[in-house]
Amino acid sequence: MDLFSLKGKNAVLLGGGGVLGTAMALGLARAGANVAVGDLRLENAVKVAEEAQALGVRAKGYQVNAMDLEDIKRVHSEILSDFGKVDILVNAVGGNMKDATTSDTTTFFDLSREALEKVLMLNLMGGAILPSQVFGKTMAESPEGGVIINISSMNAFRPLTRIPGYSAAKAAVSNFTQWLATDLARAYGDKIRVNAIAPGFFLTDQNRYLLTDAETGALTERGKSIISHTPMGRFGDPEDLVGTLIWLASDASRFVTGIVVPVDGGFSAFSGV
Repeated sequence: MDLFSLKGKNAVLLGGGGVLGTAMALGLARAGANVAVGDLRLENAVKVAEEAQALGVRAKGYQVNAMDLEDIKRVHSEILSDFGKVDILVNAVGGNMKDATTSDTTTFFDLSREALEKVLMLNLMGGAILPSQVFGKTMAESPEGGVIINISSMNAFRPLTRIPGYSAAKAAVSNFTQWLATDLARAYGDKIRVNAIAPGFFLTDQNRYLLTDAETGALTERGKSIISHTPMGRFGDPEDLVGTLIWLASDASRFVTGIVVPVDGGFSAFSGV
């Protein structure tokens, strides 16, 4: 099982303060990686880093705005100073917002440009392109290279109703993952690998209002529809992402680049019939 070990590796996880980010950070730590946790809210990043430290690895939390290139460069310098090198970058920044979501009373034509642009920028630029530019350059300059893992979505495979900006952005993340993997492999051979994970449906702070009733906790009609179209019949647990993450981050996938792996309970394979 040494093939899956991350012992001695340094991982950077941006967007590490959320529900899924926390699970991924702790999963990396359990596999032996030291973890630099970045989040827009410093207190969230510090909390996750402390949990990772309890697993016996080095970890530290950082405040970072992933939509600000200069701020990414700042935290990149801090992380290099603290950890010495970066072997793994996990881009987990992303999410949707209510103002970019249609409803029974809000049509696509009512959505504001500002809200749609924010969702697009957050998921594509902040959630993939800008951090990959900054940390990827360091990997290219390092003799040991590195691994970049983006977080896409089921919406990249089959866009869902109500969330046009988020669906478009995540489709772009998948496309960018393939583009960057090809570009870096042609330039650096097997030194830098780029892949993505496409989670199915997990209850998070961003989507809970769409999938469950705020007062009763019962599934909304949308939530029921998702479960009925997921052959395994449940939402994902955050820990369900960890195995795929470790595989993509480790030498177990050393000849794998440019793929988007669904972790979705069978949703993308089911026709609905």
